[in-house]
Amino acid sequence: MAEVPLGRASFAALRLVLVSTADPLVLAVGAGAAVLGALADRAVRRVVARR
Repeated sequence: MAEVPLGRASFAALRLVLVSTADPLVLAVGAGAAVLGALADRAVRRVVARR
């Protein structure tokens, strides 16, 4: 279960590097997108691991 927070952190860090603005709304949307990306990454890893 640790891969979701780590994935979220990596996606959030990448987003902050690519987008230099730090408005609260932009950070909230970026954090939401990072969560979705981390969950999608976890889902893909589980599917691949079952093969």
